[in-house]
Amino acid sequence: MMARDAGSNEPTREFPGYPTGDDLKVRSTATPEWPTDTPEGTDDHAEPAGPGGPTTGGDGTGGGGAARGLLMLLGAAALAVVVLLGIQATGILPEFRNPFAKEQTDRSQPPLLKSIQDLSRYVAAEGNFQVVVDTQNDRRNVPDFLLNERTLFVGAGSVEAYVDFTKIGEGAVVQSADGKSVEIKLPAPQLGETNLDMEKSYVFAEQRGLLNRLGDLVGNDPNRQQQVYRLAEDRITAAARDSGLSARAEENTRKMLEGLLRSLGYQQITVTYIAP
Repeated sequence: MMARDAGSNEPTREFPGYPTGDDLKVRSTATPEWPTDTPEGTDDHAEPAGPGGPTTGGDGTGGGGAARGLLMLLGAAALAVVVLLGIQATGILPEFRNPFAKEQTDRSQPPLLKSIQDLSRYVAAEGNFQVVVDTQNDRRNVPDFLLNERTLFVGAGSVEAYVDFTKIGEGAVVQSADGKSVEIKLPAPQLGETNLDMEKSYVFAEQRGLLNRLGDLVGNDPNRQQQVYRLAEDRITAAARDSGLSARAEENTRKMLEGLLRSLGYQQITVTYIAP
């Protein structure tokens, strides 16, 4: 056997020897020393990872920092929108357009002219009326809370009284021999159709049963109010007949013709009305 050298038990530089028990005790109480040499391109002040995983670097950025940065960016954007809207409201920037403004698109078709009718009417008077229509539709032996329709409608409309000059026949105008008097026979004034003003008409109150409301959810009838409108028009037309509107139209037409014919040199004007 070959004799070992005196220094053969010393550890080599490539393979350091394992620590003994005494060495372990001493090293466990000592503070670990971290290597001072850092790879090229890394932060010299980076701290080692703890037992819970890697920590943020020396610049303090990481997952929490990114979230905070995103929230700050969104907050700044919202603040900018509020400031711009406030500036627009004050009129400082009138040319600024609100990107969230409500827009309406009109896809209606152009009006179609169906006919033209020549009129020779002299509208001598007009009556304005207002009527309250209270209608109720229900069923016998059925409670109102189940099946009931009651509408309180306030209708506003107008009726014209006119004289139709196209119905003046031959011999309706008779002039005296001296040219100082004239006699005119006119058709009696007529009442026009009732014009219901929808801008001034409105539904004051409405009561509907449970089954009626469920029916509206399934299929609403857009012409449900037509019956109420027709009743309002009929009531206004009847009121116009009894209001003396025709008599007012006769008086106004007579005054108009008297003033016109006197300006032409006639001294005596007689206007009579013939019933249709």
